[in-house]
Amino acid sequence: MADRFHKMHGLGNDFVLIDAREAPVAMTAARARAIADRRTGIGFDQLILIEPSETADAKLRFFNADGSEVGACGNGTRAAALFIGGDATLETDGGLLLASTEGGLASVNMGQPRFDWDAIPLAYPMDTRALPLGWGELENPAAVNVGNPHAIFFVPDTDAVPLDDFGGDIEHDPVFPERVNVNVASIASPTHIRLRVWERGVGLTRACGTGACATAVAAIRARLVQSPVTVSQPGGDLTIDWAEGDPITMTGPATYLYAGETDWSRFG
Repeated sequence: MADRFHKMHGLGNDFVLIDAREAPVAMTAARARAIADRRTGIGFDQLILIEPSETADAKLRFFNADGSEVGACGNGTRAAALFIGGDATLETDGGLLLASTEGGLASVNMGQPRFDWDAIPLAYPMDTRALPLGWGELENPAAVNVGNPHAIFFVPDTDAVPLDDFGGDIEHDPVFPERVNVNVASIASPTHIRLRVWERGVGLTRACGTGACATAVAAIRARLVQSPVTVSQPGGDLTIDWAEGDPITMTGPATYLYAGETDWSRFG
């Protein structure tokens, strides 16, 4: 019997969605990696498993292309919200999220950011507003957890930074026990940020929703911009709204591409 899946993307960040609310689907790191293979599998940046929840309308589980399971995916949450439709509460390992949809846009309450060093987490105590660390030309990042860990470097020109040279080293640095997403951002105006992201378990990506959230929060916290702020990535724009003590609201599009059928047992 064939198993059904759905393909979506959010600003070019592409997903395989599996609706497992009626029939469970077993997912392992090895199976996720096999499905992610763009030559012999389906291909994705993240796989989203939609499961039943006892506390929300649905539970979302996120798997990166390397098979690792992560607690949050901003673009993926918007895609899942649009797939489910209407207003929904979504259980994730990163917390309970509230989503609303209208047309092709989804707004998601991403919860409150965390700044304590052990919530990022870091290997030892540091000031998360500006970590006393550097990797080549990239120095003193802010650190924010928005359901997953992010390091944010503010630079004059994000396009001039060879992120593909530094991203993997920073992601896997022992100072980040759970690895880290690497964000390189430039302030274009008091309400506009330009951003590129090296995503943990994925690599360079056209867009990262949690990266946009973390970067906007770090910039607002440092008084570099004011809320709401537009975050422009190679795949497109997101609007991030946040104030101290409040949850983050992320608004942006996601696109349904197609449905397909396969047999999950072929992938291990």
